[in-house]
Amino acid sequence: MHRRFLAMFGLIALLLAAPAALLAADTGVRAGSKAAAKHRVVFQVNEDDSRKWNTILANINNVQEELGKVEIAVVAIGPGLGMIKADALTANGVQDAMAAGVRFVACRNTMESQHLTKDDMIDGIAYARAGYVEVMRLQKLGYAYIRP
Repeated sequence: MHRRFLAMFGLIALLLAAPAALLAADTGVRAGSKAAAKHRVVFQVNEDDSRKWNTILANINNVQEELGKVEIAVVAIGPGLGMIKADALTANGVQDAMAAGVRFVACRNTMESQHLTKDDMIDGIAYARAGYVEVMRLQKLGYAYIRP
């Protein structure tokens, strides 16, 4: 009887610990990790408007100043892809944000439809097959969604 109780107790402990372990594995955050950001945010940009792009860069700076260590991603889709092209008016601001740890992601579906290659884009950006799917994936990982 005592062994059955211990086995049952072990099973219950395992079941209670599993969700936390899965969450840590899914988000890449380790229990007790002090380096992990407390906040995550994804900005969606899908407009061809350099004023909006500059507003997004200012918003990123404001978030970082207010909250400190924040995981930030900017996903550029459709006409918003212009924000992260090498010849964009915002290229220097994007590169500065990247140096501060911001991740910029280009929608490859949009790149194909606009006949763009990686050579047309700012060096060091990331790529996702479908930008909206990337936004959804990040939200599932706990990123707050912002579309300025």
